[in-house]
Amino acid sequence: MANGSIQYKTEEEIDLIRVSAHILAQAHGEVAALIKEGVTTRQLDQRAEEFIRDNGGVPSFKGYNKFPFSLCLSPNAVVVHGFATDEPLKSGDILSVDCGVFMNGYHADSAYTYPIGEVSPEVLVLLKETKASLFKGIEKAISGNRVGDISYAIQNHVGPLGFGVVRELVGHGVGANLHEKPEVPNYGKRGSGPLLQSGLVLAIEPMVNLGKKDVVQEADGWTIRTKDRKPSAHFEHTVVVRKDKAEILTSFEYIEKVLQ
Repeated sequence: MANGSIQYKTEEEIDLIRVSAHILAQAHGEVAALIKEGVTTRQLDQRAEEFIRDNGGVPSFKGYNKFPFSLCLSPNAVVVHGFATDEPLKSGDILSVDCGVFMNGYHADSAYTYPIGEVSPEVLVLLKETKASLFKGIEKAISGNRVGDISYAIQNHVGPLGFGVVRELVGHGVGANLHEKPEVPNYGKRGSGPLLQSGLVLAIEPMVNLGKKDVVQEADGWTIRTKDRKPSAHFEHTVVVRKDKAEILTSFEYIEKVLQ
């Protein structure tokens, strides 16, 4: 999944990733504006691709290992890597929208999970706490910590609530390649794993299940869903490890303007 050794980025490279991240944040806002009952995920995919290309970017995911879409659109029990379809969204669904943008030789990657219409209270708690766990992980993405500190912070937030933390899928370094070293699991031990140093760019992405942690892959070779078919939530930011506080390059501001 990851390429080569850990790559630290120069400030010039981080600036280029920041440009990709800005277009990505806006693309997420464009998608968020369309999400409602009756809309199909294919419509969302088309809008994201159109916006990204109109702004000089390329969708990172489309064609990546032959993935056929610009977005990973993962409803309900689908954890990640879901395909766009013509099935309309309905009240009670949740939908993870994962998107990447490639510009100026660099990728940015982020994800957000939306409730559609009237969603059960327990699922709303899953969304709220998975998102909160992302920021708990980001708090630990500082120079001198280790990857395991991020992993532990995420697991320690959602695990005691009875949620299942997916083991098979992880966050990752990001830069000239969409997936770089190191891998960033959402579970682990404090003080373990690679040392974090300033200039390391990471995609941190908790994937948390309402039920058990176990997942299965569907026959399409991409779609990952929960084994018990209970809902799963997914939130992701691209961040830079810094000395005292991680810098978040992607943003949910355009999404949250729409959701107000």
